[in-house]
Amino acid sequence: MSAVKSLLKVLDLEQLEINLFRGDSRDIGSINVFGGQVLGQALNAAIRTIEEPKYAHSLHAYFLLPGDMSVPIIYDVDRIRDGRSFATRRVVAIQHGKPIFNMSASFQIEEPGYDHQIDVPTTLSPEQMISMDVVRKKFAQYAPENLKRFMDLEWPIEIRLEAENIPYLTYEREPRRDFWFRAVEALPKDQEFHKCALAYASDFNLLSTALLPHSVAFPNPDMILASLDHAMWFHRPFDIHEWLLYRVESPSASNARGLSMGHIFDQSGHLVASVSQEGLMRPIGKNQK
Repeated sequence: MSAVKSLLKVLDLEQLEINLFRGDSRDIGSINVFGGQVLGQALNAAIRTIEEPKYAHSLHAYFLLPGDMSVPIIYDVDRIRDGRSFATRRVVAIQHGKPIFNMSASFQIEEPGYDHQIDVPTTLSPEQMISMDVVRKKFAQYAPENLKRFMDLEWPIEIRLEAENIPYLTYEREPRRDFWFRAVEALPKDQEFHKCALAYASDFNLLSTALLPHSVAFPNPDMILASLDHAMWFHRPFDIHEWLLYRVESPSASNARGLSMGHIFDQSGHLVASVSQEGLMRPIGKNQK
């Protein structure tokens, strides 16, 4: 099964009851579930309880426990509010009888209003950047055994980034990263499904950007790294088959936590989404500073 077909299968949840869904996990070479997968699945569960024509415009989530790759995830959706203009859903992801994740998502009708945005960053084009597939293959030979499978896997999202911002390098850099990404194969054209796929992709390179000023490679066996929360706002329509520019910056790291914030633009310069995430960055080995 191709990586994109695997992603489609993962995001296409099985409905168990009117507000209850079940999802499987995609192998990422780890015993823990990829956080972006849980985000995408939870958003899809919420979307499937919404009466049209309301569309997802924001989500706010907390990661409570690591997800177990070996068992399905149950998504329990609470229909908190259905108003004339807005609807709100609360989603709890459950494994082994315990909540591992919760999310609130808001939906709105389409309506006219004021329109402005920040300027798109000046950066290299996708063709001028390096493919993460090439980078992973190059560095896989030097990776510890427990990380080789992660680096050898085919991913449904193609990423291209600047050479100086490759996450496996260990030198001090500014806490900022630009990269382009897109789906490697066709996905359904439905815009709400593209938002689920964007939620999945939005978890890439957020926490690792907060490591850039500290001469720490990602992944790193001497650190515990884990997403703690994730917020996302959908501003304008987009096509995840086309290149999207992700500008990620980390304004702060303290108390074993790092904060990263990102903006996602299409190739025409439209700001399509914004993201923020705080993550645990706990040094446990000799590299602790």
